[in-house]
Amino acid sequence: MTRAEAANVPDDGAPQTPERLRRLASRLLSQLTTRSDRLINEGLARADARKWHYAVLASLGEYGPGSQATLSGRTGIYRSDMVGVLNELTERGLVERAPDPADRRRNTITISPRGRRRLRRLDKVLDELHDELLAPLSPVERDQFVGLLTRLLDHHTRAS
Repeated sequence: MTRAEAANVPDDGAPQTPERLRRLASRLLSQLTTRSDRLINEGLARADARKWHYAVLASLGEYGPGSQATLSGRTGIYRSDMVGVLNELTERGLVERAPDPADRRRNTITISPRGRRRLRRLDKVLDELHDELLAPLSPVERDQFVGLLTRLLDHHTRAS
């Protein structure tokens, strides 16, 4: 709690957030993002994984093999960070690197059978974590919430 927040704690100890702050979508999204990141990162860590592992495996599982640059574009992981992620996944036997037949200077990354099993396990882990994150919402509200977030992100992604 910041000093400003501490100064806003009434005698009963319950913090009060000014209504004008509670109505700011940007603040609410930021606070939810912080909590979501913590929940997901800790949950994946318990499963000996990271978000980037899941992103690469999901990309390979859905779209098939790709170069490091292709995977970077699909996942939003910086190219400089992708090398480390792929090294970790390769060491665990979850992906395979092979020279690209069309360009021997480049590697093609493919998900391994072990990687496919790991992806299915991580899907279950993330489903459970999202159930926890979205617990107060009904299934219909969850679908609406995800739909609205997707629409906002798509709009702002196109605009930039």
